[in-house]
Amino acid sequence: MGVRDRLEWAKRHWELMTLYERFEQAVAFALVAAIAFVVLVALWNLLVHIFEPAGNAALAPRHHRVFQEVFSGIMTLLIAMEFKHSILRWAVREESIIQVKTVLVIAILALSRKFIILDIETGSASEVLGLAGAVLALGGVYWLMRERDDRLPTSDKKERREAGEF
Repeated sequence: MGVRDRLEWAKRHWELMTLYERFEQAVAFALVAAIAFVVLVALWNLLVHIFEPAGNAALAPRHHRVFQEVFSGIMTLLIAMEFKHSILRWAVREESIIQVKTVLVIAILALSRKFIILDIETGSASEVLGLAGAVLALGGVYWLMRERDDRLPTSDKKERREAGEF
């Protein structure tokens, strides 16, 4: 469902919503607009960094810091877009709340971004170990949730999804 379809859905259901649901809807669309703006600014900064004259010469393989900055910018965009997508799904009631699995994916992406920009020469071993432990823990929780969802019969999954449980 595209953004235009989602807006149409909200218009059609506006009269059926309670005052609080309308408030939630307005907040959700304001958040989507704000995150879209952040994505555009981050994309602009990334493109300027990549295509500036000094940046092109710096994109040689020996300049690992430039690659770290570029990939950090890309990961930031991916995180923001996933966050926007989850809010948009919530805004049009495809899901009743922000889903835990989506939050876990965003957290794993954020930690992956941290690994990309981590400078091994100045970072401590305990920092790397802590980040690795956090990624393993989040990945384990995500795997457990997915396993639970996969074991449910198809009819139960549909009913639970409609009830907003996952």
